[in-house]
Amino acid sequence: MFEPVDLHGRKVLVTGPTGQVAQPLIAAYAPVCDLHALARFSDPATRETLQAQGVTTHKIDLADGDLGSLPDDFDYVINLAVVKSGDFDYDLRANGEGAGRLMLHCRSAKAFMHCSSTAVYEYAGHEPRKENSPLGDNHRAMFPTYSIAKIAAETVVRFTARQFNIPTTIARLSVPYGDNGGWPYWHTMMMQNNVPIDVHPDKPNLYNPLHADDYIEKIPRLLAAATTEVCTVNFGGSQAVAIEEWCEYISELTGLQPTYKESKSAFGSLQIDTETMHSLIGPTQVDWKQGIKRMLENLAPELLS
Repeated sequence: MFEPVDLHGRKVLVTGPTGQVAQPLIAAYAPVCDLHALARFSDPATRETLQAQGVTTHKIDLADGDLGSLPDDFDYVINLAVVKSGDFDYDLRANGEGAGRLMLHCRSAKAFMHCSSTAVYEYAGHEPRKENSPLGDNHRAMFPTYSIAKIAAETVVRFTARQFNIPTTIARLSVPYGDNGGWPYWHTMMMQNNVPIDVHPDKPNLYNPLHADDYIEKIPRLLAAATTEVCTVNFGGSQAVAIEEWCEYISELTGLQPTYKESKSAFGSLQIDTETMHSLIGPTQVDWKQGIKRMLENLAPELLS
């Protein structure tokens, strides 16, 4: 298992800082390192919030090719940026070409972590996906460009890392959640508003929810695992949990009742094989029930029974 890199005093770039995954990470890393954030910043208030946390911000669109104003001397780069506009041309430019362009600009970094997704895997029922499992257009029903853009980005990242000797890790993220929300919270809101929750008929619909506390602790280990041959690893919680299971637990906590709508176009089970992840960065620590209860205590305490 890799020891985490020490981020204290290091110059670190995070892309996609306004997203759900990045927000807890920014709050944890900003006090200990020279943290920079890159985004389009269409909302000035979001940029101001980051700057108030001591983060240096860079207003840049990775799809347009102009990184001239961005420093190129970062120690570590954490690429969380994702675009899913539904426009294939734009999304492939932003996610695929954008990742390669960023890597070339920051090629002196000690390590580059690219956040991919388990959405790259072809649907395969309840079989846990290994890193060498077949890839496919998994999320087309809800996000038309998402899986293909993620696969394209991985290809660009691998080529760039190997061609220019940039130590790199590709982390295929499962279901991130935490005190600031995530998929289980969306399901809570759907239950509150009597909105049916789509599930695949081949039940249970298993995933590996990953709490923010765990990914904050694990990302420095993923950076340590980076190699120029590219380390590709599943990145989720050590516990496999079904949508139906976490919705029933939310029901226990709140009294809200889930309604399910079976659909073959729903994502379906995407449980990951955690063997490689455990060997590289170790098991996760936050129990999923503890994490969901904390999430509701933070975001919707009025719903708790």
